[in-house]
Amino acid sequence: MKKILFSLVLLFSTALSLFANGVLIIEGNYQGKNLYVQNQFASSGVGFCVYEVRVNNQVTTDEINSSAFEVDLTAFKFAIGAKVEVKIFHKEDCKPKVLNAVALKPKSTFEVVSIKIDKDGVLNWVAKSESGKLPYVVEQFRWNKWVAVGEVEGKGTAEQNSYSFKVSPHTADNQFRVKQIDYTSKPRYSLPAKYKSMSPEVSFSPQKVKDEIFFTANEKPAETMYEIYDSYGNIVKKGFGSKVSVNNLSKGIYYINFDNKTDQFIKK
Repeated sequence: MKKILFSLVLLFSTALSLFANGVLIIEGNYQGKNLYVQNQFASSGVGFCVYEVRVNNQVTTDEINSSAFEVDLTAFKFAIGAKVEVKIFHKEDCKPKVLNAVALKPKSTFEVVSIKIDKDGVLNWVAKSESGKLPYVVEQFRWNKWVAVGEVEGKGTAEQNSYSFKVSPHTADNQFRVKQIDYTSKPRYSLPAKYKSMSPEVSFSPQKVKDEIFFTANEKPAETMYEIYDSYGNIVKKGFGSKVSVNNLSKGIYYINFDNKTDQFIKK
């Protein structure tokens, strides 16, 4: 009877242990590198922490019964940028550590083959050598600085990919570029595309304003990007349009960026 009871307790404990086991999931894109795992002993002192590794739901043949092991991703013959999900199954009383999880994070490696703006004001670029999906940030050079004006999701594949984004050129000479920022936080830029706009110069009125500022070109309403700063250099409004409400601003002097110029006005 005691033997039967002991066997039942052991069976129950084993089932509970299996139910309580954990899984560490690492997701990303293949960058041509393998993963390295630090694998401690189980707290029970019997065996190692990790008991199975799956890559995209396929069980690996890696030797995992050691204090450190390598997940060999080259064996799967992934293309650079391919989606990868690694599941590391481990006992509940311990947890493995992936030493280089950033190996699956996309890195900005794009090369721009061509970049230009067409007559309809659309920025078109062709890029190659992408190694993972990262957004392209579209920037325009305005007011002596680069300003973000939009975003396009990258395709993340090595072959040539085409992209486009409708921009809003200001008067006269324009410059646009695209950039990506990866896990290193270091931006990667394209060369700028230059474009000369023949649209008329934009002006604003009134100089002393109570409620609204109006943007015009050739005495007609004109839409433009704008930024408004207070006398301390804090940005208080920004946007795009042919007018902007300022009735909620305190009285005083303000600086305004619009079209391709900088000016000031007085809020009454």
